[in-house]
Amino acid sequence: MSTLPASSLRHPRWTLLLPLLAAFFLLGEGRAQLVVDLSIKRNLYIAYEPLLATVRITNLSGNQLLLADVEGKKWFGFQIQTLDGRPVPPNDPNYEIPPVQIGPGESITRTINLTQLYPITDFGSYRIRASVHAAELDGYFGSPPLTVEITEGRLIWQQTVGVPGSEGGSGGTRVISLLSYRLPERTDLYLRIEDKASGIVYCTHRLGDYITHGKPEIMLDTANVVHVLQNNIPRQFVYSKVGLDGKILDRVSLNAPKDRPVLRRNTDGSVQVFGGIPFDPHATPTPTQIPKLSDRPVPMPTPAPAATATPRGGVKGAKTKPTPKSSPPSSPKPPSRATPSPSPVGSVSVD
Repeated sequence: MSTLPASSLRHPRWTLLLPLLAAFFLLGEGRAQLVVDLSIKRNLYIAYEPLLATVRITNLSGNQLLLADVEGKKWFGFQIQTLDGRPVPPNDPNYEIPPVQIGPGESITRTINLTQLYPITDFGSYRIRASVHAAELDGYFGSPPLTVEITEGRLIWQQTVGVPGSEGGSGGTRVISLLSYRLPERTDLYLRIEDKASGIVYCTHRLGDYITHGKPEIMLDTANVVHVLQNNIPRQFVYSKVGLDGKILDRVSLNAPKDRPVLRRNTDGSVQVFGGIPFDPHATPTPTQIPKLSDRPVPMPTPAPAATATPRGGVKGAKTKPTPKSSPPSSPKPPSRATPSPSPVGSVSVD
């Protein structure tokens, strides 16, 4: 980390900034007429990575407030210090922000990329606090401070390439770096594109998680556009296409239930990803509908199994010939009147 000599504190910029810092810490501490909240998603960042700070300002004064620059005092800004107390001034101390009106009880929210406004690319920790100056309330109001750490990842791949120029001219060179940063619960993959000769960093994109045992693929096409394919979770991949100016040209999530997708170079020099099924990781999954009892099909009636008789004295499990079916017995006939038998010869019939 670079250090700042004590003699530099006598610079005119510091002469103006130090009274502002003193006023900020002394005024508005015990008053809640204006509430300033600061939120930052993470506390660890790679150098030159976008550091997005979200500030919420709530008016509790009971009156409408006009927040505007007055007498050289910026109505909105940040107080950034290193852990040893060294203040970090903005890259442009003469920045301008349009005035804003806030009604009683209303809130406004702003999200700012601090990497573009403050030189916080040196490795180390920084204490960040948002501040608002309200001229009508005659004071500064600040948020509770948050601490972030700027570090560097592990270099996986690096290549210096030329920038295709117009009309045969040269557009300079770019250094493309693929970095990984290991966290307790995951490993992040970063892509950085910079012009080291001029000191310009065009991007430091966080491409997302990746599985360390699945090394990411990286290819350059004929225009030196960067193509990266990474395995972020088992059977899922992310394909990113980034130009030399740092703009993301394409980004696709892929499901790979069977074969792993790969990057291939076509005959015309272009690069394309083959395999995988594209899907939207932010899409809302279709809720699973629980079937109703009325949706169950009515079971078909089945005949009862016929009982098989075991012959007397037979062996269990032995095969027997089926018994032929007998016809049902006929219903008995009603009794008929008896006819007297003929008398034997010589007998006499008595009436």
